[in-house]
Amino acid sequence: MRKKIAKFSILPLAAGSIFFSFSTKKAANLDLEDYSTYDLELDYTVPDVREEIEPEFQLSTTSPFLGKSYVGFKEALAFKESRGDYKSINEFGYLGKYQFGKGTLELVGVYDTVGFLNSPALQEAAFYANASRNKWILQRDIKRFVGKNINGVIVTESGILAAAHLAGPGSVKKYLRSWGAQAFSDAFGTTIKTYMKRFGGYDTSFVTTTKNARVDFDNLNEA
Repeated sequence: MRKKIAKFSILPLAAGSIFFSFSTKKAANLDLEDYSTYDLELDYTVPDVREEIEPEFQLSTTSPFLGKSYVGFKEALAFKESRGDYKSINEFGYLGKYQFGKGTLELVGVYDTVGFLNSPALQEAAFYANASRNKWILQRDIKRFVGKNINGVIVTESGILAAAHLAGPGSVKKYLRSWGAQAFSDAFGTTIKTYMKRFGGYDTSFVTTTKNARVDFDNLNEA
């Protein structure tokens, strides 16, 4: 049986560079130091565009510009829900940047889901109205439980509002008043505890406590 030993030639590549290849027998005795580029000035033809590329997961942590403000809160929550995509519709039919269900939208006065998906301003207004409504429903629980430790998580107002966005204010009431015994998880397995921890510590004082809050269509302006 004959051994097959590959033979190679010298091939030119980019300008100023040569690709050397040898038989397997010669390669065993090859001194790679002779072909090192150490201490050479290399002229790259591909520009460095790293500063022009936005990190894909830059909103997964608190933005240094948005910080712990209300805007920081809603943008962090939006990134978790849809990566901030106003046109997003998931497999369960939840809509938009904040993944609203149709029933929740109707509670804040939005009945046109097509118009909702095509209006960033309406989605932002719906998020605020829903947060304001949830804050009214949960105002006693906010006073009672903020600062308490439940299942290893310090309860904050923003954590409560985020959990209410996930599970509804009724589920959050049950969770808090049972001291975490009555848990909730959505179709993806996300829990109230997860949202309490992930979105805790934001300043949501900007959100008013409003019974039956609705979107104000008269003052709705598209950016």
